[in-house]
Amino acid sequence: MIALKTIFAQIENSMSEKEFIPASYTTLKEEGTVAYSSPSNIALVKYWGKRENQIPANPSISFTLAACTTKTSVQYKKKDKKSDEFSFDLLFEGEPKEEFKPKINTFLKRIEAYLPFLKEYHFVINTSNSFPHSSGIASSASGMSALALCFMEMERSFSESISDEDFNRKVSFLSRLGSGSACRSIEGPLVQWGETASIEGSSNLFGIKYPYAVHEVFSNFHDTILLVDKGEKQVSSTVGHELMHGHPFATQRFDQAHSNLEKLKSVLSKGDLKTFISIVESEALTLHAMMMTSNPYFILMKPNTLSIINEIWKFRQESNTHVCFTLDAGANVHVLYPEYEKDIVFPFIKEKLVPFCQNGQYICDRIGLGAKKL
Repeated sequence: MIALKTIFAQIENSMSEKEFIPASYTTLKEEGTVAYSSPSNIALVKYWGKRENQIPANPSISFTLAACTTKTSVQYKKKDKKSDEFSFDLLFEGEPKEEFKPKINTFLKRIEAYLPFLKEYHFVINTSNSFPHSSGIASSASGMSALALCFMEMERSFSESISDEDFNRKVSFLSRLGSGSACRSIEGPLVQWGETASIEGSSNLFGIKYPYAVHEVFSNFHDTILLVDKGEKQVSSTVGHELMHGHPFATQRFDQAHSNLEKLKSVLSKGDLKTFISIVESEALTLHAMMMTSNPYFILMKPNTLSIINEIWKFRQESNTHVCFTLDAGANVHVLYPEYEKDIVFPFIKEKLVPFCQNGQYICDRIGLGAKKL
């Protein structure tokens, strides 16, 4: 029975993917430039583990951020001669970045069927982040979504009409093929990804704006990101996802994600901050528990990560505020708190938590509304 369900799911996804293949283009421009800024996002219910073709093993939901962004411009010019290779130069913060090129090439291969003009152009891709790369702030989410937006903007200029809804859905679909969490960066403030019975319209192929009522307390949440460790992670997220195959607790974890998304419907509509904190912090610790019980096992948290968590727990009890933490796949801590408590919480962060940061560095962010054309 399970095997048949898997086969039917694969057929359904395959049929849906065909919807993103364009019929034809009105015209192909000779040259031009497009540019977008796309944000990172911070998952509340975590995505960890994936199947073939960047299909998530479990559903997730995230806050879209505002300040942590990637800006990407793409200059394109038609090739003099047709070739069967992708042609592009890549600059990261103004400098050539050869080590990024294989990932971009893989991305282009994955999306070529849906953007068949890609091999007809030479691209100059210039990208920069407002935050440290590869340190657990989902730079791949903002980076891949920004690039997908640029390519999709090209397609829009080649076509007669693409609605904003279709544009956003296809960009999310394309972004997913570069980095799973990138599909949650196109819109905001809350984006859900991954098929689940509790959310109408949910899909494994793209993210959707959260379709249900959300209490106003969640509309202006703050996220102060504490940079505990700005270095490269010892284990990449790609490798970590793969280690969920055969993980002894994978099935229970995936079930937990579905359950937590169901619980969040009531939490988000009622503004139930106490239960919100319980779910969000549990999800963060579960994510890292999966890493610590993989084979091989690994730890991305640092001693200062744990010190920060303990300080948050102590302060929350003493102050009766609703500050909480979450973590991505890294050592950095996202400190979440509602707008109306910022005058109490932020001084605590500066006094008690910032000393645990590398060189005292942190980023003040808040909930955002998604990508912007530049």
